[in-house]
Amino acid sequence: DCMSQDDLKKLNKDKKKVKKLAKAYDAFMASDTLIKQIPRLLGPGLNKAGKFPTQITHADNMMDKVNDLKATIKFQMKKVLCLSVAVGNVSMSEEEVVQNVHLAMNFLVS
Repeated sequence: DCMSQDDLKKLNKDKKKVKKLAKAYDAFMASDTLIKQIPRLLGPGLNKAGKFPTQITHADNMMDKVNDLKATIKFQMKKVLCLSVAVGNVSMSEEEVVQNVHLAMNFLVS
């Protein structure tokens, strides 16, 4: 789905509408010009939900960007010192699971 700047203005920083929008989608993308205006148009709702839009420029391939977003996992640690994360599923081979564990650990360490 696509939303214009006018569509975002209609949400008018209404917390309930912004929260509903954040729940409806797994991730967001916005143009480099629009991304600067998102906090002003929507307030802090998307940021609090951990779904602030990823920037996309006119030169980017949109499908590549979508696939990158699908493959990205965000770790959110609040006031806890332990973390649980899924690194595979039953249909994956042992090598794939090991590779995912290494990727997750390297990401956390960096």
